[in-house]
Amino acid sequence: MEVKVGMADMKVCSGSDSIITLGLGSCVGVILYDPTAKVCGMLHAMLPDSTAVRNHTNPVKFVDTGIDELYKAVVAKGANPRRLIAKVAGGAEMFSNTARSSISKVGSRNVEAVHAKLKTMGIPIKAEDTGSNYGRTVIFYPANGEYHIKRIGKEVFII
Repeated sequence: MEVKVGMADMKVCSGSDSIITLGLGSCVGVILYDPTAKVCGMLHAMLPDSTAVRNHTNPVKFVDTGIDELYKAVVAKGANPRRLIAKVAGGAEMFSNTARSSISKVGSRNVEAVHAKLKTMGIPIKAEDTGSNYGRTVIFYPANGEYHIKRIGKEVFII
């Protein structure tokens, strides 16, 4: 079964299932994965920091709170916290570099937030495909741990 993760969304799966999200631009697709239990979860986060937005109601829209929710969900599904690893994709700079607003750097800020959050949690990033200026569609297969990255105008890349 293919589990679909929308924008500002998070899902978990295991075994022979796959998990997919479409159209990562400046957003990040974070995988937390237990390679022994074959349990994983994917977060499609839009923004780095929930504390910068008042009255938000969706914690998985943000890297900082979304990774916390993802962690809880994969552990509840049977992942061992001590075996968790991460794989990350997205975080492109989709807006003009000449723009002076913070939105022009949201991709790199998302990636920085992922690195900082996972470091504080003690979860190693085993692979990543981030940055640049193109979108990505990603599919993760928990049975073998492959994260397939479909980059616009490029070959499929597996991390």
